[in-house]
Amino acid sequence: MDRYEGFREFLQARQQSLTRTAYLLTGDAHLAEDLLQTVLIRVASRWTRLARDANVEAYTRKALVNQHLSWRRRKHVELPSVTMPERGRSHDEATVRRLALRQALGRLTPRQRTVLVLRFFEDRTEHETAQLMGCSLGTVKSQTHHALSRLRTLAPELADLLTDVPTETHR
Repeated sequence: MDRYEGFREFLQARQQSLTRTAYLLTGDAHLAEDLLQTVLIRVASRWTRLARDANVEAYTRKALVNQHLSWRRRKHVELPSVTMPERGRSHDEATVRRLALRQALGRLTPRQRTVLVLRFFEDRTEHETAQLMGCSLGTVKSQTHHALSRLRTLAPELADLLTDVPTETHR
C-alpha cells in the first residue's frame, strides 16, 4: 500500500484554494508558495495518520495559519510603503482599489490580516476562525473589530467596500 495514497488527490482538489489562502495571508506570491510548500511537507509526512484520523483540509488550513504567524514572529518582513505608488497608464478603478486594499492589508498585524482573510475571504464563522487561529471567540471578535477599524483608517478610499461590514462585532 502506498503511504501517500490519497495525498495526490487531496492536493489536486484543494491546491488552488490553499494557494489562494496562503497568498492572502502573506500578500506575496513567492512567500505564499514557500508557506504552502512548508505546510504540505508537514502534511505529507503525517499523511497516513491524517487521512485515517483527521479532517485533512482543516488540519492543513490551521497549519497554514500557524506557520504564517510563526514566520511573521521570527522574520522581519518588508511591508509596502506608506504612500501609494503613482498611477500607471491604467486608470481602471477596480485595479486601483485592489492595490489600495492590498497595501492596507499589508500594514495590518499578522493576526488582524489572518482574521480578515478567514472571516471575509474564506467566509468562515467566528467559531471556525477561532479554531483555526487557536484562540478564543472573543479574540476573533476583537481582532476583527480592530482590523476593520484600522482598514478604514489606512484606506479611507475603500470605506464604501466596508459599509456592509458591521463595526460592532459584539452580538
